[in-house]
Amino acid sequence: MRGPQDLLELVRAPGLLAPGVPVVVLLSGGRDSVCLLDVAVGLAGAGAVSALHVNYGLRDESAADEAHCRALCEQLGVELDVQRSPRPEDAGNLQAWARDVRLGAGALAAAARGADLATGHTATDQVETVLYRLAASPGRRALLGMAARDGRLVRPLLRATREETAAYCTARGLSWREDASNEDPVYARNRVRAKLVPALRELHPAAEANVARTAELLREEAAVLEEVVETALAGRDRIAVGHLAALPPALARLVVRRLAEDAAGRLCPRAAARLADIVALGDGSLDLGDGARAVVEDGVLRVEPTPAGRSAPRPHTSA
Repeated sequence: MRGPQDLLELVRAPGLLAPGVPVVVLLSGGRDSVCLLDVAVGLAGAGAVSALHVNYGLRDESAADEAHCRALCEQLGVELDVQRSPRPEDAGNLQAWARDVRLGAGALAAAARGADLATGHTATDQVETVLYRLAASPGRRALLGMAARDGRLVRPLLRATREETAAYCTARGLSWREDASNEDPVYARNRVRAKLVPALRELHPAAEANVARTAELLREEAAVLEEVVETALAGRDRIAVGHLAALPPALARLVVRRLAEDAAGRLCPRAAARLADIVALGDGSLDLGDGARAVVEDGVLRVEPTPAGRSAPRPHTSA
């Protein structure tokens, strides 16, 4: 188990938190975000750090969570912005809605300050993310997990485990809040946390570290694959079907997916599976799902957004 100084050095190494570089920390009051805030102050300096707490008002403890965040920020000399966002009736999935609200609010706060936005995701969260995505959707992307940096969004604790952030807070004398909803089995991610991760630990004590490291390596390799796709397309937004068919199938699928996602402006996980249909299409069009449509004219493939109202339904999957 790493000590506080070891964890500080672990976070310092990638340079996501640097002296004097402004950063907004998303602060829930839980152990990971409390650890992150203290680490950010230690590495960037209190003057460069601010915090954002979103009070959804969903739990009886919400007011106490907010008060805890205020006290912590006062203790560390950090400016705190609190936003209250009651849940609308049509919010849909509660966790997804809450995530979108805090990331949206955080992005605005970071942009206003010319700062990065830091979240307290840990290696443990990374493992849970990979396992959930692997179960919920096929493909290589499920194994990539979360990036340490995604634009302004940074995850400085991604190499530290949840146990290590708790140990850090304890050693530093920092208290945190527990959210009982994180244990509620109604949410799939919570079931992954409560059942799958402990099962992996039983199989091998280094299981979590191995999954997290694998995701990190695959993300590095994915960057290489993206360069290969760029070369295959040669900067164009279309490709001759004959050329596509002559590529190694794995690369051809990546090219199709890239064209689809560039056209639709969103992830198109089903597009790659239509490679054979595209090659056999001849001149014509083919719905790729997820808002993208393949069009072949004079032997050249391009992909365009699916016209409104004509998106193909998602395939049914059995439980």
